[in-house]
Amino acid sequence: MPNTDETVLIVATGGTIAGQAASASDHVDYTAGALGAAELIAAVPPLAGQRLQALTLARLDSSDMDHATWHSLVDCLATQLARTDVVGAVVTHGTDTLEETAYFLHRVLAPTKPVVLTAAMRPATALSADGPQNLLDAVTVARRAGAQGVVAVLGGQVFSAQDLRKVHGYRLDAFSAGDAGRVGVVQAGQVRCFRAWPEATPHAAASRLPPAADWPRVDIVTSHAGASGAVVDALVASGVAGIVIAGTGNGSVHADLMQAAGRAQAAGVTVVRASRCALGGVVSGSDAHALPTFGALTAPQARIELMLDLLSAGALSAPGQRLPN
Repeated sequence: MPNTDETVLIVATGGTIAGQAASASDHVDYTAGALGAAELIAAVPPLAGQRLQALTLARLDSSDMDHATWHSLVDCLATQLARTDVVGAVVTHGTDTLEETAYFLHRVLAPTKPVVLTAAMRPATALSADGPQNLLDAVTVARRAGAQGVVAVLGGQVFSAQDLRKVHGYRLDAFSAGDAGRVGVVQAGQVRCFRAWPEATPHAAASRLPPAADWPRVDIVTSHAGASGAVVDALVASGVAGIVIAGTGNGSVHADLMQAAGRAQAAGVTVVRASRCALGGVVSGSDAHALPTFGALTAPQARIELMLDLLSAGALSAPGQRLPN
C-alpha cells in the first residue's frame, strides 16, 4: 500500500480538468481553469485525509500556456521536491499542451522523484467527468515506491513524458505512447508497471535558465502541398532565432520551404526538421543536404529542444547531430 504519511504536492495550472460549463451535458463550451487546486482535491472523496499540499499556480486554458508559467512551474517543483517530506508532485493541466509541458519538465527538471501530470477531456461539471479519477490515479502514482521522473496519468494509463502524444481532440482516450508503449497502468488503486520509470539528464541550459522574456524565439512551420517559403522569410525578418519545419511523412520538406530554410540558415537562424505526424518521428538517411533532425521528437518537442540548445552556451550548430539520425 502507498505511504499516505508523506506529502504529495498538488499544483494546479488550469485546463479542462478545472473547467466549468453552464450545463452538465456540455463538454465543449466551458471556462477552463475555473477551479483551484483545493477545489479539485475536494471533489475526490478518497483523497480526504491524505497528506496533500495544494497550490494554484495558474488558471490557464492550456492552449495559452506560456514560457513564464513553465519557468514558475520549474522553480516551484524544484523547491518543493527538495523537501524530505515530499514524496512526489502532481500537476493538473490542460490536455492541449500537456505533452509540451511534460517534455519541458523532463528536460529541465529531470526529477528523481515522480512528477505526475494529469488532465481531463471533460470539464469538472460534466455528468461523467474524467478529472476526479485521473487526479486520484495521479496521486496514487506519485506515492508509488520507486517511481521517478516525469510521467502523465490519464484514463488509468501511465505515460512517459518523452513518449506522450495527444492523438485525438475529443475522445476520453486521447493520448498514446506510440511505439514505446505505456510505463504502466493504474488498476483498482494499484500501479502495474510494464517498463522502467523514465530517467533523464537535465539539459545543459537547465542550470542557468534565464527569465522567460530572455528565451530565444523558436517557431514551427508546417510543410504541406503548395507550401510557400514566404512564411520562413517573414519569421527571419521578425527576428526568430530558430525554426522547426514539421515535414510531411518522414520529415519531407517542400522544395520552396527548403530554399527558404537555406536563406534562413545563411541569415544565422538555426533550422531543424521534424514530422507533422504524431507518431514515428524522423528516420534520417544519408542525404548530406537534408536539414538536421531530433529523430523521434515531435515538432513541439523539437521546438523545446532547439530552444534549450540555443539557450545553452556552446550549443551545437547542428543540434540534431547529437541524437541518432
